[in-house]
Amino acid sequence: MKQMHSRCNSAIRPTSARSGPKLWCSCDIESDICKARDVEEAILSQCQSHAYTDRDLFALKLAVEEAIHNAIRHGNHGDQSKQIHIKYRVTPRRCDVVIADEGAGFNPASVPDPTSEQNIEQPSGRGLLLMRAFMNSVVFNELGNAVTLTKFNDAAPTRRQSQLAFG
Repeated sequence: MKQMHSRCNSAIRPTSARSGPKLWCSCDIESDICKARDVEEAILSQCQSHAYTDRDLFALKLAVEEAIHNAIRHGNHGDQSKQIHIKYRVTPRRCDVVIADEGAGFNPASVPDPTSEQNIEQPSGRGLLLMRAFMNSVVFNELGNAVTLTKFNDAAPTRRQSQLAFG
């Protein structure tokens, strides 16, 4: 796979690995938001090539950005010697992104509800709510240091639509 260059004068080298019938791309980046933008752009570019809707692209950008930001800030505590491990695959029907940090993890159920009266004016705490609102699936690993985001392509025909079209 080709090397990607960012606007932040960094370079990441994604590697491809076969995992089942679909191709996964993966890369490790420093805990640096500029380097994360390269990965975001690669994911969104692949989604655009599969005609994902603008709404899907917005949702993916928001959720991936938030998950990476959380991994850098909360998981790796901004320590640039620690890595963010990102794995993704994009098909005509869905996009899956796995983002893992090198932190101790957390319990997502323990995050306070940002919509409750006592938290409504807090300046942070809405990231998980947004990811869950915009993705079809948000699943954390048992340790809580990795999240898998899944977004279905709203423009892709459903299996039922395909069956009806082709009998």
